Amino acid sequence: VQLQASGGGLVQPGGSLRLSCAASGFTLDYYAIGWFRQAPGKEREGVSCISSSDGSTYYANSVKGRFTIFSDNAKNTAYLQMNSLKSEDMAVYYCAAGSGCYGVIDYWGQGTLVTVSS
Repeated sequence: VQLQASGGGLVQPGGSLRLSCAASGFTLDYYAIGWFRQAPGKEREGVSCISSSDGSTYYANSVKGRFTIFSDNAKNTAYLQMNSLKSEDMAVYYCAAGSGCYGVIDYWGQGTLVTVSS
């Protein structure tokens, strides 16, 4: 059972990245999928979540309107499309799968680093 996060990298302010969270050993669409991030010296924070029950999506205020979470059940992969990136978005991003967007987290992926710099 594994979650594999990928897609991080270096991007200029205003640029875009798409993070992927690929599941193996379990079916992703039975779980809520969340993206979290942790910047140096800061606590991990929730960024976005998509519910397995009805596909509802949730976003932190800081990313609302810029980030989009979605999943492709055929690929057993969830994504976080990040547009209009800002320096404050720079962090290690983690994906997680759990019983609900405010429920227990069952699986964590490893982090993928997003660097926003000119």
